[in-house]
Amino acid sequence: MDIRAGLSSGTKRAAARLITMIESGSQEAIEIIKEFYHMTGRARIIGITGPPGAGKSTVTDKLAKLVRKRGKKAAIIAVDPTSPFSGGAILGDRIRMSDLNTDEGVFIRSMGTRGALGGLSKSVQGAIKVMDIAGYDYIFVETVGVGQSEIDIVKVADTVLMVMVPGLGDDIQAIKAGIMEIGDIFAVNKSDREGAERTATEIEIMLDLNGMTEYRPPVKNIIARDNVGIEELFEAIEKHNEYMISSGNFSKRREKAIETEIFEIFKENLLGRIMKLQKSTDYLSDLILKVLNKEMDPYSAASELSNILNKEEGRMNG
Repeated sequence: MDIRAGLSSGTKRAAARLITMIESGSQEAIEIIKEFYHMTGRARIIGITGPPGAGKSTVTDKLAKLVRKRGKKAAIIAVDPTSPFSGGAILGDRIRMSDLNTDEGVFIRSMGTRGALGGLSKSVQGAIKVMDIAGYDYIFVETVGVGQSEIDIVKVADTVLMVMVPGLGDDIQAIKAGIMEIGDIFAVNKSDREGAERTATEIEIMLDLNGMTEYRPPVKNIIARDNVGIEELFEAIEKHNEYMISSGNFSKRREKAIETEIFEIFKENLLGRIMKLQKSTDYLSDLILKVLNKEMDPYSAASELSNILNKEEGRMNG
């Protein structure tokens, strides 16, 4: 299959194949992304996050269907916990969104966190680029639950939608530290349940305490299962985008995302060089033993490793 031609015409098969290549660490996949990178930056990236059981998949499903009704293409990346056995994603959001799978204008991909320290693996970043190049107008990135991937979603998304649910009780206090601050829009799902108004009020109070002046995140009550409030929620997403563009914050957020990505790629490349060095020499093992035996401190060892790396690569290139 000619992936380049398929990517240009936006075929699902080409996009799926390229994402699989990215997940397997293919250098060819990186070369293809480089070649088509000028075509990125057109899609709107919507992060959907919140505690487990909040109904994030249902909200994502309903928003994607609304996007399709408006004649736009939607891509969904469901970031699942990684299976420790197969390395694959194990929640299977694609099963829950099976009716969307037959829509040619919708692309759904479950991806594992793959133990990424930042919660979102580089494969997710790559998949976003592939879907952007393939011509999807909206890319929904749905994360696992409350954790590091939720903090990281703000680094890739233009708008972060935080889905909450009544009955969290004291959990909302634990969630709000750090997590609550990343939401651009809050949706209280399953609002037909008892305590929905109280949950919405608690979120409003926390937003008051944050003292936001320029932009105050809206709080929407929805029942995603019954499609109640989804139109209003989508309008809130559109209004947030308008605000971000008019205030100049849209380009600032994307600049920050690019800066973060460059640093992450640099760190990964550096680590790759060190591991390659370790395979051919015992430098790293020797440094570890020196630190263990208190013959050297870890700061000096890190500096020494940089020096060794430069010398060794200079010798190999010379």
